[in-house]
Amino acid sequence: MSRRTSPSRRPHGTAPDPARPCPCGLPEPYAGCCGRFHRGEAAPTAERLMRSRYSAFVERDEPYLLRTWHPRTRPERLDLDPGMRWTGLEILATADGTAFHTTGTVEFRASYRGGSLHERSRFERVDGAWVYVDGDFPDA
Repeated sequence: MSRRTSPSRRPHGTAPDPARPCPCGLPEPYAGCCGRFHRGEAAPTAERLMRSRYSAFVERDEPYLLRTWHPRTRPERLDLDPGMRWTGLEILATADGTAFHTTGTVEFRASYRGGSLHERSRFERVDGAWVYVDGDFPDA
């Protein structure tokens, strides 16, 4: 399952347009896709959490990124680069991570102006909600 997207950018500190396409690449408006997770709804699968975290990086939504990070691996804060421009997301592979699992992995490539990040992310359920644990970089 692979999908590439090109999110639009908004000025930092402004609310995202809920009707625009979601940065994660699914064919839904932001409000009904990742926006609902950013507002507090739990992502139903590890892949949807990963997509919503990508969208949160696009939107520079640090509170959401920290809230969806496993407590044992979560940093105290993030230093998001205001100059970083994410340009697309491609899901390369998924394993487990559904309502029937307690762990899952999502391998993806996130493109940014000037390069890309290839990661195999690990997710776990904590109190019923999917959270990001950590990842490795297959190309490194």
